[in-house]
Amino acid sequence: MIKVARACVSKEELDEIKEALDYGYFGLAYKVNELEEQIAKYLGTERNVVCCANGTSALHLALESAGVGPGDEVIVPSFTFIATAQAVLMCGAKVVLCEINKDDFLIDIEDVKRKITKKTKAIIPVHYSGNVCDMDALLELKEKYGIRIIEDAAHAFGSCYKGKKVGTFGDITCFSFDSIKVMTCGEGGAVVTNDSDVCELAKQKRLLGIDRKTMHVKDWKKRSWMYDVGTPGYRYHMSNINAAIGLAQIKKVDKFIEIRKHICELYLEELIGTKNVSFEKADWSVASPFMFPILVENGKRDGLRDYLKEFDVETGISYIPLHRFDLFKDDISKYPSTEDVFSKIVCLPIHPNLTDEDIRFVCAKIKDYLND
Repeated sequence: MIKVARACVSKEELDEIKEALDYGYFGLAYKVNELEEQIAKYLGTERNVVCCANGTSALHLALESAGVGPGDEVIVPSFTFIATAQAVLMCGAKVVLCEINKDDFLIDIEDVKRKITKKTKAIIPVHYSGNVCDMDALLELKEKYGIRIIEDAAHAFGSCYKGKKVGTFGDITCFSFDSIKVMTCGEGGAVVTNDSDVCELAKQKRLLGIDRKTMHVKDWKKRSWMYDVGTPGYRYHMSNINAAIGLAQIKKVDKFIEIRKHICELYLEELIGTKNVSFEKADWSVASPFMFPILVENGKRDGLRDYLKEFDVETGISYIPLHRFDLFKDDISKYPSTEDVFSKIVCLPIHPNLTDEDIRFVCAKIKDYLND
């Protein structure tokens, strides 16, 4: 089967895991600290990195540590995974949905401006498929209204914007390292920020509000067992085993991204000119591609997916818009761009284990069906 996404691991991850197992403590331990240092080094920044259990917990920690709470509003694009909105609800705040651009599937800045009120505390732009939102415009809104910009960069580890890596220039950035992301920890996430107050609060909140500076140093003799608790907190810390996987993965991530970019280029080369196919507007030379979406016109999307399934090719639909869920039910006519993209989108297989032959096979079957 040609899977739409999968993790790529090998002996290096097993070696790191063995070291973590031999250490004998699997919770918040020294490899988490090492991974935080390596993420900062990879990004090329001195910003604070806080590793946590997953991308959702990263968003929740970021929002709550930035002061988002009951009575506040947070603007979120309707075209995103449910985790983005659930993190807002976890803070007791209200989710305000907005549109996306029809061409690049990214947050519609003009609709964001229309949705801003006196209660707006934050905006969460989603860097869909690794394609980066208009951060200049969003950071202007931050300065104008005092609104926090909390990037959902679950898709965008390694992506660049105007020559700078995502996570090095914004307000607060949240990454995901789950099993199918560009880099995986098995499960994991991270908050990256230059706001030292947000960082310190997030570090405490990720482990039940505990404030202990020497908690996860490698040498147990240097650890202090005294601590204070000054804030409500959660069981959101990353484990030493998950950090071990991440330490092996981050050494390979540039290679992974290079392969993913090659796959995108090959898809474009093979599919340009195919009847009923159009593409997301994205610059794959600077994006770190997490997904490769196409739009299938004239109601042929579902038939194409069924046809590909017959040849053991898995595809995805990312995502069901939030306004279609009972939790956020809203009139679909308010979201014409989101609805148009949702009705046509298909995410094609992309991961480093794919070969050129795999990609050409997928493209051949797409052309067989759509050019028939």
